[in-house]
Amino acid sequence: MKEFTLLELGKRLGQLLVSLFLLLVVTFVIGRVLPTDPVGAIVGELADPAAYAAMRARLGLDLPIYQQFWVYLTSLLQGDLGTAILTGNPVVNDLASAFPATLELATLAIILSTAIGVPLGMTAAFFRDSWFDQFARVISLVGHSIPVFWFGIVGLVIFYATLNWVGGPGRVDVYLEGLVEPQTGLLLIDSLLAGDQEVFWNAVNHIILPACILAYSAMAYITRMTRSFTLEQLNQDYVIAARAKGASNWRIVSGHLLPNIAVQLVTVLAISYGSLLEGAVVTEVVFSWPGIGQYMTSALMIGDMNAVVAGTLIIGFIFMMLNFLSDLAYLVLDPRTREVTA
Repeated sequence: MKEFTLLELGKRLGQLLVSLFLLLVVTFVIGRVLPTDPVGAIVGELADPAAYAAMRARLGLDLPIYQQFWVYLTSLLQGDLGTAILTGNPVVNDLASAFPATLELATLAIILSTAIGVPLGMTAAFFRDSWFDQFARVISLVGHSIPVFWFGIVGLVIFYATLNWVGGPGRVDVYLEGLVEPQTGLLLIDSLLAGDQEVFWNAVNHIILPACILAYSAMAYITRMTRSFTLEQLNQDYVIAARAKGASNWRIVSGHLLPNIAVQLVTVLAISYGSLLEGAVVTEVVFSWPGIGQYMTSALMIGDMNAVVAGTLIIGFIFMMLNFLSDLAYLVLDPRTREVTA
């Protein structure tokens, strides 16, 4: 069992490294062939040809693309992702400042979507074809079909501009920015650690709307998949036997259903979390959320491919790691896997 598990772990690690390398190659090539002009963004459109050529050579853009890739790869292995045209800072520093905001938003969204989606999906399956099931299916369909940016704009118009129930764009009001010293980069946690209740509740007021809107799309997917998994298990002999013995619905769920759909749920939640980190780009633009999505969008507008490529690699790496960890969960949670490895 141990040898097989280590072999399987090594195999999955190898697949992860190959996938990351392919992601790096594809992202780099796309970044170089896009019709953008990072040199012009630095020196300006009216720069003389000599200054333009000198900057192009300084950036290494005069080299063949395979040599550019080799230079980028060797720098990447040393932790150097280049310098951002947008800010003039090392891209690593910019991403370290922007990513916690995205992480905070996506984490709150996955917590909300899981807390609502899993019970909603299981309840809909238990009461199949009832009004509650139809309601859950409509909610899922709407959340899956309507774009996030539309929900964001409508939400701002209704809950911020009209009703004034939530905060507006940004993580906090302008007069509160910079009052809490970053320790983790997660403003909710940092404000609690600093004991600043005003900043904490203001941050909650600002994050609740974008988190709920981002969570809605994930909740729709989680609800639909949970309902499907539960319906499949409800037709199994062990559930029929448990009901024949007089087991309550709660006992069936906690003692039988959840353990059997745990692996599938872990996979769904991992995919959803990765999608939230990736899909936060649109939400961040709508809500002026200073995360990695807005940073990449601003960089793309001026052709800052160092920032765009680095941001894509970070998100892709996290997405692949989540899939990798969900694959490892099969070895821990799936009894059939343990029987095979034994």
